[in-house]
Amino acid sequence: MEYSSFGGFGGIMFSIMPLFIAVIFFIVIGIIILAAVRGAKEWKSNNESPVLTVEAVMVTKRADVHHFHNNGGTDNIGHTSTSTTYYATFQVPSGDRMELRVDSREYGMLVEGDAGKLTFQGTRYQGFERTRD
Repeated sequence: MEYSSFGGFGGIMFSIMPLFIAVIFFIVIGIIILAAVRGAKEWKSNNESPVLTVEAVMVTKRADVHHFHNNGGTDNIGHTSTSTTYYATFQVPSGDRMELRVDSREYGMLVEGDAGKLTFQGTRYQGFERTRD
C-alpha cells in the first residue's frame, strides 16, 4: 500500500491533476480560436457588405469602460490601465435601430437627437453628416 500525506488520495490527485490542467488549457485555447474565427467572419462580412448612406437620427450613445489591474512582481509596484469603447445608436425612418462602434472623436461630436445621413458598411460606422434645419 502506498503511503500518502493526502490521506490515501495522493496517487489519485497526482494522476488527475495533469489531465485537469490539460483540459483547462485546451478549453482556453478553444475560446481564443473561436473568438478569432468570429472576428474574421465579421471582418469578411463587413468587407462584402455595400456601403450604405441612410437618413437617421442619433438616439443615444454609450461608453464601455474596462479597467485592467496588474500587480507588480517582487517590488510590489502595480500597474493599472483603462480601455474605453464608444458606441452610438441610430434610428432609421422604418423605426429600426442599430448600434455602431465609433471612435472617441466622433463620439464627442455626436449629440442625441441630431438628424442626418448615416454612412455604414455592415457593422462598421463610416460617418454621420448632420442635416441643417
